[in-house]
Amino acid sequence: MKKRNWILLATFLPLAAFLGILVWASLQTGGQPGGLGVNTQFGVADIDEEAAENFSLNLQSGGRIELAELRGKIVMVDFWASWCAPCRLEAPTLEQAYRDYAGPDVEFIGVNIWDLPDNAATYVEQFEVSYPNGVDDDGQIAIDYGVKGIPEKFFIDRNGIVRQKFVGPIRPDKLKQTLDDLLAEGG
Repeated sequence: MKKRNWILLATFLPLAAFLGILVWASLQTGGQPGGLGVNTQFGVADIDEEAAENFSLNLQSGGRIELAELRGKIVMVDFWASWCAPCRLEAPTLEQAYRDYAGPDVEFIGVNIWDLPDNAATYVEQFEVSYPNGVDDDGQIAIDYGVKGIPEKFFIDRNGIVRQKFVGPIRPDKLKQTLDDLLAEGG
């Protein structure tokens, strides 16, 4: 072979191999990027209804909240971040629902992840969020709940069972329906 052919082969063979790997990786992942971030698909997610992982959260307002102490209530746990556009979009919806439903039967908990505490505090103030919120400092709560993107909401019944998971921003009618359905179950 001539020297020129060897140079062309040495140049294009690695390029062809790299492109082949990219195509293979794209086929393996369905063309979706891996990793964590903002949810790009919205709606109800399939889950196995099982006991919610207990957690304690230092609240931005001071004090601490523990999920297990809320047994007997319907609890909506929302994972969010201040930089997340869909989280910002749904913040007024969640706050209005909290104001409509808060009481002896319903509690909301906001869990800030992948964020700076100061940014989280600014977000809570900016959107006038009145339900309990805290920062998941080490990410363990998000890991325990299998959070892959934000926003993600988990609806927990009075018996401490995760009944529904919703990814992406939730519509007001869907939020109301979910809470009403869980409240109607009594229990």
